[in-house]
Amino acid sequence: MILWFSIVQVVVASVAGLLCVVLGLAGRRPSDLSVGAMAAVLLLLIAQVVVAIVAPLAGNPPTGSLLEYWVYLVSAVLLPPGAVLWALVERSRWSTVIMGIAALAVAVMVWRMHVIWTVQLA
Repeated sequence: MILWFSIVQVVVASVAGLLCVVLGLAGRRPSDLSVGAMAAVLLLLIAQVVVAIVAPLAGNPPTGSLLEYWVYLVSAVLLPPGAVLWALVERSRWSTVIMGIAALAVAVMVWRMHVIWTVQLA
């Protein structure tokens, strides 16, 4: 994985998560702002899938478990659309909070993926 890209993903997911949690606790229902923040998180995760496919071919193989890495990545990619779908079905302030929690979970998962890729020994 690329360090700066991982940091960008963690920052964007954290900001999106905090934004959604604050909006939800303030009583706001899902809106273009909160759903757009989750869309940004998802776009970066899709880019991470491309990076994860290209990096080993370019000479940057993972040092940790490739299976564990891909399980984290697939799970992280499924979280934002799942949270947004829940928010659009329920449309309450708590669904906005759920989107925020999902984005914060993605931030943690992205950092863990970075650790798996770069630090662990196979």
